[in-house]
Amino acid sequence: MHNTTAMLIELGAIILALGLLGRLAGRVGFSPIPLYLLAGLAFGHGGILPLQASEEFVATGAEIGVILLLLLLGLEYSASELVNTLKTQYPSGAVDFVLNATPGAVAALILGWGPVAAVALAGVTWISSSGVIAKVLGDLGRLGNRETPVVLGVLVIEDLAMALYLPILTALLAGAGLAGGGLTLLISLGTVGAVLYVALRHGRLISRAVSSDNAEMLLLVVLGLTLLVAGIAQQLQVSAAVGAFLVGIAVSGEVAEGASSLLTPLRDLFAAVFFVFFGLSTDPSDIPPVLALALLLALVTALTKVATGWYAARRAGILGAGRWRAGGTLVARGEFSIVIAGLAVGVEPRVGPLATAYVLILVVVGPLTARWTEPLARRLDRRRTRRTAVSTPLSAPADAGRAQCVPADV
Repeated sequence: MHNTTAMLIELGAIILALGLLGRLAGRVGFSPIPLYLLAGLAFGHGGILPLQASEEFVATGAEIGVILLLLLLGLEYSASELVNTLKTQYPSGAVDFVLNATPGAVAALILGWGPVAAVALAGVTWISSSGVIAKVLGDLGRLGNRETPVVLGVLVIEDLAMALYLPILTALLAGAGLAGGGLTLLISLGTVGAVLYVALRHGRLISRAVSSDNAEMLLLVVLGLTLLVAGIAQQLQVSAAVGAFLVGIAVSGEVAEGASSLLTPLRDLFAAVFFVFFGLSTDPSDIPPVLALALLLALVTALTKVATGWYAARRAGILGAGRWRAGGTLVARGEFSIVIAGLAVGVEPRVGPLATAYVLILVVVGPLTARWTEPLARRLDRRRTRRTAVSTPLSAPADAGRAQCVPADV
């Protein structure tokens, strides 16, 4: 009884604090994510007010938060849009891997941590945070922007790639070699293929099956189906986030719109809990020794992610402003990076603190780059335009007229 009472008090304090921080962020026009993370650091081990009774509950709520973030993101798009995105964005996925996995691998090798740690740190720097980015896109009102499907395409390719990467990494960490993870890898591929097939081929049947005029029934069926599929996917060594996202893709039309409106408040609550838990899992005293290296790695890979988004949006025919928005949005790292680092700690203990400091930097910087990369690019473009106008002779009015007819990128 005492533990239950303590848990209720702690949860009430956490949720109240999150509400106040969210209101504060809204008043200053800022994403609440960094404030949620700082709250997690304050409540975590080594923080000001460490939790005692509710940490396990918060951990479960954090997993639900990631699942709901990806479900709501999936509900925004149809199966055909997903197929088209994957067909057009797979070169961008390859560029994403080369640009962003290489810095982590090179850093581990330079530090002398060995090839297995290099594979792990490559994953930490490669994978963007789907959870953070989904929240940022919602906060900034960009779910309907032209560049958002491009960002989504890169994230989906990354999440699906985790179905290949994680079994291979687990086998390497266990010392089994590449052959040892073959069976797990085949199971993962089979699971992803089966879920994709059902989502793409039988999405209408699924929508019809879960459809209901009763809001309560619709909420229970969609939420239950999502948690069930996510749990089965995770049991089979596939990301629960991938399963949740594909459930969202499979549900379409009016059913998707109704489910989205019902689940949005739940998503916001559990997403906030996720970011708090991320801070809870970090001991602040582990950060200072690796802070300089983490800052350097964060700077390099923030630039490579911006380049990735810019390239992907350019391939999709999006104009300048949208390219910069796509690049800035992809910078944040999060849940997958922490999972990878946790697996690798047994082989190279120094990976854990470095990955934690690195992710904390980019999970704070990510929402800022998503908001400010495009305005900064516009300001630089205006300065270049003014310098060009000053240096160009006052002739060729026809060219000027044609320039005015070029539509602006919104």
